[in-house]
Formats: sequence, C-alpha cells, structure tokens
Amino acid sequence: MKRSMIRAGLVLGLLAAAGGRAMAATSVYVTNEIAGTVSVIDPASKKITATIKVGKRPRGIRAANGRLYVTLSGYPVAGPGVDEDKLPPPDKSADGIAVVDIASNKLVATYRGVSNPEQIAVAPNGKIFTGSEITEGLEILDAKSGKKIGGLPIPGEPEGVAVSPDGKFVYATSEDGSKVYIVDAGTDKIVKWVPVGGRPRSVAFSPDGKRAYVTAEIGKTLTMIDAQHQTLLTTVRLVGDPLLPMGVAVSPDSKRVFVTTGRGGSLIAVDATSYRVAGTVKVGKRPWGVAVSPDGKFVYTANGTSDDVSVVDAASLKQVAVIKTGGRPWGIVAVQH
Repeated sequence: MKRSMIRAGLVLGLLAAAGGRAMAATSVYVTNEIAGTVSVIDPASKKITATIKVGKRPRGIRAANGRLYVTLSGYPVAGPGVDEDKLPPPDKSADGIAVVDIASNKLVATYRGVSNPEQIAVAPNGKIFTGSEITEGLEILDAKSGKKIGGLPIPGEPEGVAVSPDGKFVYATSEDGSKVYIVDAGTDKIVKWVPVGGRPRSVAFSPDGKRAYVTAEIGKTLTMIDAQHQTLLTTVRLVGDPLLPMGVAVSPDSKRVFVTTGRGGSLIAVDATSYRVAGTVKVGKRPWGVAVSPDGKFVYTANGTSDDVSVVDAASLKQVAVIKTGGRPWGIVAVQH
C-alpha cells in the first residue's frame, strides 16, 4: 500500500473517532481586571499563548456560540479597606461587554448600554443576562447584535448569574437579600426565590441540570438547590479562617463541587452526594474565578492578588502548576473548541 494511502487512512480514522470533525482543542481564558486583558492559556504546555486587549476592568467571562463574552466596567476598584468616597468618579462610557472570537482570539465587538456589569450568563435562546448593582437588576441583551432587549429588578445588589443547562431558567444572586432569584429565561419574569447564605457571590449548575450551587461569602456556606423542583436541598458550612467562599464550578460528572475562598487562599472540593468536604488545597492569593477542564482532570483558579492561575489535579487535589498572568486575574473559563 502506498504511503499516501496509509496517511489518508489514518486521517480518516481520526476524523471518524472525533465524530467526523477535527479533534477538539481546549484553551483556558482568564480575565485580568487591572490589565484590561484576557490571557489565553494552553493547558498542555501550561503557558500563555495569547493576550487579548478587551477594555477596562474585565471580570465575568462566559463562552457560547464560538465566542467569549466578557463584562467590562469603568467603575474604580474598591476592595477591602478602600474609602469609596475618595475614589475617582466612574467612567461609565467604559461599561460594556466585550465579544471575542475564539477561533481567532480577536476582539470582534463591544456591546454598550449596560451599567457596571460583573458576572454574566448566555442562554441558548440568544439572550445575555448580566447583573448590575447600579441598576439593581438583571440587564438583558441580544447576544448577536448587542442590543439591549430588556431587564428586570433584582433587589439587593445582584451579582452571580447562571443559566440552567436546558436554558429555561436564570439564577441570580442577591448579595444584600441573601437569596437566589429564579427567572424564566423566556418571559424574563421572576418565578421564585430561594434563601441562601449571607452575601451570595456566585452560582453554578451541575452539568446534568439537577442541582444549582450558590456560594455565600459572609455566611461561609455552599447552598445546594434542587434545580428540578427549585427548592432548597441542603447547606454545607465551610470551615476556615479566613475563608470567604467566592467562585464555584462543578465537575463534568456532577459529582464534585469546587469553591474558591478569596482571602482564604484555597480551593475546597465538596462531594455532591455526601455533602461533605472532600479536601482543601492551598492555591494563590485571593482566588476568585474557578473552572474545571472539560475532561474533569484539572481545576483552574484565578488568583487576584498573586497575579497568577493555579492548576490543581482534580483527583489528588494537589497544585501541579502556577501560571503567571499579571494584572489581577478575576474570571476564568475552560473551553473545548
């Protein structure tokens, strides 16, 4: 058999194994709040392969439809101990949502018309939902055009936002209200709310759609919600000092929940069946965003004040690498493309 025929056969075999498509690659994207950039990390080499300028103060990040959607803010950073009365006035013209094409790693659009967005979710029906503490509500945009198409009030400083895997519901946390509001993604109306811990920060769904998980910074809790019945299932109290539960992500098999602890400087794994802490690992300083690799083997944390990303083995809960990014990393997402 000719070598060219052998090579062709091998290529066809690989395509068949990948479902008739080229084999997928994975990249990790992290927003750098102070630098105004998104770092692109190759998980294999654990190196930054590209840096994308997106705008002022990028924080929340989601991937959908071959794109990254990144929240931007012109409001000054006000961390613990900062006198907000002495901060410069906000540059409201910088508020928006940056849109990055994943294939080219290029900024392709910037949507305006939102106020100081922080976290973000993109629904299968083409709607972008982002919480705004300024307007005290969810702001809704069309994902293709960037046009603002609606909004609804969420009392008590809305922050965390996520869309259920079936695309039917949006969960939005209320920091001051210690609640998570459940919104119909089709009608944009609140259908229910569920009590959670003090100052809820983030929300994530299990990939199987059965559970939603909410971290609470002041309550030091992880609340588990039965997403099928929209009822409180249980609350896990996380122990440590300092410990401020911030970001949350769920393993692809829905069996483990990973929580970052902010000034606690650690990543906590919680067993989704026993409701017990399965382990804790020290990572960088002030970890906020957290993401799990599509194959479930690694967990990534965005460590704000140490300017790096920690790579943690999901099985052993050991930190296996640290990747410097610079510019105060905030949000993170792992994407197969």
